[in-house]
Amino acid sequence: MRIILVSTLIFISLSASAIVVRHDIDNEKYLAYSEDFKPLATFYVDGAHGVLIKPKWVVTAAHATFCVNSGSYIALHNGLHKVERIFVHKNYQPGKSHDIALVKLVNPINDIEPATIYEKSDELGKSTWFIGVGGTGNGLTGQTIDNYENAGVLRKAENKIVLANGPLIKFRFDRDSSALPLEGVSGGGDSGGPAYIKTNNTNYLLGISSRVEGGSIGKYGVTEVYSRVSFFNSWIESITSEDELYQLQFATPKLDALPTGLSKEILPEVCSDIGLRPNAI
Repeated sequence: MRIILVSTLIFISLSASAIVVRHDIDNEKYLAYSEDFKPLATFYVDGAHGVLIKPKWVVTAAHATFCVNSGSYIALHNGLHKVERIFVHKNYQPGKSHDIALVKLVNPINDIEPATIYEKSDELGKSTWFIGVGGTGNGLTGQTIDNYENAGVLRKAENKIVLANGPLIKFRFDRDSSALPLEGVSGGGDSGGPAYIKTNNTNYLLGISSRVEGGSIGKYGVTEVYSRVSFFNSWIESITSEDELYQLQFATPKLDALPTGLSKEILPEVCSDIGLRPNAI
């Protein structure tokens, strides 16, 4: 129980793609199903996400990979999948920029259509969807149920991009007449989750959940910060094309800067507590 509480506090401190909803819309309208976004990957028993972008590759937030390594497992719509290795962006700066990593799987996933990387730089003003299983609440109260208490309930919400600049895209949690019909933002517990649009049955990935700024998690007016996938397209393509020299120059094989609340001393116990295992299916 102590480790679960520690991991919960870690996730809360991160801000991720769990869904906090409007206070004036029935929560039931935000409920989602795995079929809504099949490329969604989940890393731990209480959350943290990534997105399948190629049969053997998942993109996520760098800081969400603290317990992901060679031999661990992540979950997708069709079950658990073993990790071969990870690649964290060389220029990752916690709480600032380049919060992105790639997870390579041992075996390809051929029965799930990967999301497509959005390559254009015209994201500003677009309405996108978020989806995740982390903490929830509403815009008046902020997050009131953390990712552990949420117990895997999947929600999705929409929000409009208010800034697209360099490696970042940003969203703001608006209310009342200024809000979209199913407006929402991230809660705690699902960093690495997607900001996506769906066009002609194709899921386009625009962003990866990184953090919040300018307010309390999930309250109206807070700004949600995502890593801008189009900015990192060349990095993603070079890493996933197995360019070993590029991989050595522009990625690290593990997360060096642990999230707030974690230390190297307690990390093994935390990972044992929240990690996914085949016999837990």
